[in-house]
Amino acid sequence: MQAKNMRKDGAKWIEGRTGSILRFSKTSSYSLQLQYVRGGSAFNTFSSTSKMSHAHSHMGSGSRTTRRAFEFGKTHVVRPKGKHQATIVWLHGLGDNGLSSSQLLESLPLPNIKWICPTAPTRPVAILGGFPCTAWFDVGELSEDGPDDWEGLDTSAAHIANLLSTEPADVKVGIGGFSMGAAIALYSATCFAMGRYGNGIPYPLNLRTVVGLSGWLPGSRSLRNKIEVSHEARRRAASLPILLCHGISDDVVLYKYGEKSAQSLCSAGFRYVAFKSYDGLGHYTVPREMDEVCTWFSSRLGLDGSS
Repeated sequence: MQAKNMRKDGAKWIEGRTGSILRFSKTSSYSLQLQYVRGGSAFNTFSSTSKMSHAHSHMGSGSRTTRRAFEFGKTHVVRPKGKHQATIVWLHGLGDNGLSSSQLLESLPLPNIKWICPTAPTRPVAILGGFPCTAWFDVGELSEDGPDDWEGLDTSAAHIANLLSTEPADVKVGIGGFSMGAAIALYSATCFAMGRYGNGIPYPLNLRTVVGLSGWLPGSRSLRNKIEVSHEARRRAASLPILLCHGISDDVVLYKYGEKSAQSLCSAGFRYVAFKSYDGLGHYTVPREMDEVCTWFSSRLGLDGSS
């Protein structure tokens, strides 16, 4: 993919290798719109559910007094074009959906990967003033001291694990994502290391790699203490390769949060953490970043044709 231009209205256009275009534009103070354009057709992937009640979710001191039930959206699958060697669940960002992820991923030169692209539930999001959109969990602020939506994190991490639970035993599994999708991918990595979700339920997967683009690590404050107390947790953390990519000019999820996430993972015992920074890159992807992702998956998963 290559960056096309910057429109006067602030929209960023990115042209894909197959002629597809991603357009990012701020549509209001509470929303970010993503359109996927291919062959002249546009798919508006921002959920238009502004009439939903804003009272279903509240970011407080980190605790939840009421149990929430949100329905996950449609899951899109990109079948491998070659021998099926790996399956990756790829997670979209805030306000997006699995369709746009699948349309982008199917153009990547990774014929041995099956991509599973779920859609997050539509829920009120505190950082958007309660505006409802697709989100893997609720978030009130991006800061190390901000409260974390543990229930939402566990629910999404369990949904992702369930999507991978029926994959063949000889197929390697991993998780990747962009922005909020990267955050839940990294949270899944910590669940894998600890062998359980935050609620104590055992984590069922043997993850082989995790990739996060323009994201952050939820629960970074207490991660090191949680892993240090268990030899098995330290062993699993040390075995999991993680790739983090972040644009230095990202004004949505600031670069410092990506950098801090890498530092927190390393200090917690994740030995194979690669952090890639990109000068001039905002909150979107560029060709060299996606090339990095392809190289990473090929080498870490031992795919056919990789060195």
